[in-house]
Amino acid sequence: MSGLLGVDELRADLAGVLARFRGGRTRAFSFGDGEPEAVMLTYDEFEDLGGEAKFGALGGAVEPGELATRLRGVVEAWRVGRGAPVVWGYDGKPEAVVMSTAQYRDLRGDDQPPAGVVDDPTVRAYASEPLPGSRPLDLDEWAASMGPETQEILEELRREDREGS
Repeated sequence: MSGLLGVDELRADLAGVLARFRGGRTRAFSFGDGEPEAVMLTYDEFEDLGGEAKFGALGGAVEPGELATRLRGVVEAWRVGRGAPVVWGYDGKPEAVVMSTAQYRDLRGDDQPPAGVVDDPTVRAYASEPLPGSRPLDLDEWAASMGPETQEILEELRREDREGS
């Protein structure tokens, strides 16, 4: 999904969201009215990140139609810092979770942005510049620091590489 969906746009496409999640065609994404206010993610990702341990039992999965009806109110509650994540899916099976952007940051263990800074927690950019004092990796030096067994393995790999050439 590209671009930020509004709450009402998302409410109208919950079946499509689940289809894309099921097909592996999309990952967690933010949505909101004008800025990222909430995040939609798969229940598997929620579980993998320890969601139940961090947020407690969230109850059964609500049906997409019920979520569509409740979503605007849920997002409005998150805007003032209230409300829990909502698990949803078909036939009571948890397939996806919707939560506030702050809750998603907490789930991932990310820092909250400074007040007034608009940030999409599903989009990350990391500094990739070398740190002061960094230097290129010397494989022989690294193998030596790991011990004789690692040095032997490295030599075996080099022999195999020469023989294969």
